[in-house]
Amino acid sequence: MMAIRTTTTRTTSSASAPSADSTVGPYQFQDLVQAYYDCRRSKRNSDSAMAFEVSLEQNLIQLHHDLMSGNYRPGRSICFVVTRPKAREVWAAAFRDRVVHHLLYNHVAPRFYASFIADSCACIPGRGTLYAAKRLGSKIRSATENWSKPVFYLKCDLANFFVAIDKQVLRRQLAARITEPWWLELAEQILMHDPRENFETRSPRHLFGQVPQHKRLTAQPARLGLPIGNLSSQFFANVYLDALDQFAKHQLRAKHYVRYVDDFVLLHESPQQLNAWLAQIEAFLGTLGARLNPTKTILQPVDRGVDFVGHVIKPWRRTTRKRSVAQALKRTAAAPAEDLRETANSYFGLLSQASHSQKDRAALANVLLKRGRTVNGVFTKTFQKR
Repeated sequence: MMAIRTTTTRTTSSASAPSADSTVGPYQFQDLVQAYYDCRRSKRNSDSAMAFEVSLEQNLIQLHHDLMSGNYRPGRSICFVVTRPKAREVWAAAFRDRVVHHLLYNHVAPRFYASFIADSCACIPGRGTLYAAKRLGSKIRSATENWSKPVFYLKCDLANFFVAIDKQVLRRQLAARITEPWWLELAEQILMHDPRENFETRSPRHLFGQVPQHKRLTAQPARLGLPIGNLSSQFFANVYLDALDQFAKHQLRAKHYVRYVDDFVLLHESPQQLNAWLAQIEAFLGTLGARLNPTKTILQPVDRGVDFVGHVIKPWRRTTRKRSVAQALKRTAAAPAEDLRETANSYFGLLSQASHSQKDRAALANVLLKRGRTVNGVFTKTFQKR
């Protein structure tokens, strides 16, 4: 489909729009409009978003009617491969479907977030990687009494997380908290939709070959797996692992525990206690249909440094993972001139999140200086070349 290079076109439909303040039905039409604006926030220049916007009023009215009449059906997905930091299969729902995902999310997410523990991070407003790194750093200082006594950490990672999620388990978890029949039916429709039934590929065949078979959604049975790339999948994943969070806090009574997506860390002064918890966690995950990745299970003293969400937490400092720094330098050195400022400033922002990043930011500044760019004196941004 040829891209339509406009972002402000509007068309007036002959159909009358539903009343924004109408209370008939499970939601107000204004809620659907808000879901559209939320959806387009980072997708406005995509072809699908611009195509939807050309006939915006008509498309929203039709979507509203389809939802109210029970005729809504998810459309065609796009499957492609991203190669950084490693090859991964991504599934993007049609823009129209992503609006519906936002409608569901806006309505049901607050009730789930109210019961999530404060140590559950990722895909929650205000709880990104920086929040997770600071949260773990605070817990390490508390457990070690400001690094004055030895403490061990247990770091775990779930195997093939998104493609191994048991949708029947997740379906029961959603049903336990979404009591309105219409919203539950919509949540189940989004959850159980299999994008493999109707999709197109947007990456060369050789890139799909770089994704390990056990990490591909196309290789899983229909009852398993969420498509990486949709807001609904990110939200559902948090609902799924909230059971693990509650188990760690209320059954294990682990005081120092932090989770970011499928990576989680527990702290304790006794390595024997951590090993006992590990066995209990493995048994509990079996009830969810999940399992740990044994190659990524680590038990070590915290003073060796804890690598978590791209940060390395060491005594009295938090640095950026060396691999991330190396990638920042490499990509900045190779970035096209027209993209250099945006790329470099993105990495300056990433490196600045660490408490001790002056050396890494100086190295990035040197790369830019060699390419004829100017950098401010505190190494936090570069400027457009005149």
